[in-house]
Amino acid sequence: MGSVNKAILVGNLGRDAEVRFTPSGQAVASFSIATTENWTSKDGEKKEQTEWHKIVLWGKSAETLQPYLTKGKQIYVEGRLQTRNWEKDGQKHYTTEVKADRIVLLGGGSRGGERSDRGDSGGGSYADPMRDQSPITDDDIPF
Repeated sequence: MGSVNKAILVGNLGRDAEVRFTPSGQAVASFSIATTENWTSKDGEKKEQTEWHKIVLWGKSAETLQPYLTKGKQIYVEGRLQTRNWEKDGQKHYTTEVKADRIVLLGGGSRGGERSDRGDSGGGSYADPMRDQSPITDDDIPF
């Protein structure tokens, strides 16, 4: 059997997305989203834990969605985990990111209405906002 590298997240942007361009002219957007888990401990105390996830989005999708990827906006992200490494001052550093394949703007934040994008690393196209509004079911999860 093969393997699966699939990340699915719903969270809120911590700041506006930044778009940069590679020397060849390809756009790349980078931003972070927060996911928060709430629970009640055995002694009845309410607990909360927030995780931050780095997201990268390539191509035309990065350029098209950048104005809508604003601080506080809630989004749905599908993609794959990717770890990069580099060396600085003789010490190795690592970062793990989600390389986004699909982003759906869900609501919240300060700008724009609902829009969705089915992107890929090659660019993708702008999709009909109403097409992706169906709820996620068990059949959508690959395992």
